Amino acid sequence: QVQLVESGGGLVQTGGSLRLSCTASGEFYRINAMGWYRQVPGKERELVATIGTDGDTEYQDSVKGRITISRDNGRDTVYLQMNSLEEQDTGVYYCKAVAADLPSLSQQEMGLRWNEYDVWGQGTQVTVSP
Repeated sequence: QVQLVESGGGLVQTGGSLRLSCTASGEFYRINAMGWYRQVPGKERELVATIGTDGDTEYQDSVKGRITISRDNGRDTVYLQMNSLEEQDTGVYYCKAVAADLPSLSQQEMGLRWNEYDVWGQGTQVTVSP
């Protein structure tokens, strides 16, 4: 079982900054990609940013230049530094990790490196006021 614990949400005024953190714990072989998603009432959860183990990043267009994702592989932790926040950034932010377990011997013989599965955090509220 893998657990993700998020922190850092809160209330901030337009133009302010927040830093979200998410740490994975439990039993797993490794954590591959990690990311942050945002959801507002009545809408689907949407990608904000993701980062691979090699540091490759992907951002939603609306956050480019304002929000930076980073990670500490040794701590299995991902961060989201959010600057110049806008009201449209308001929502519940969910951390997602792609965890991996070692495959069985037969799976290894077939060339499988690991078994991946998605894990989600409980979400942290970010509210940007005018």
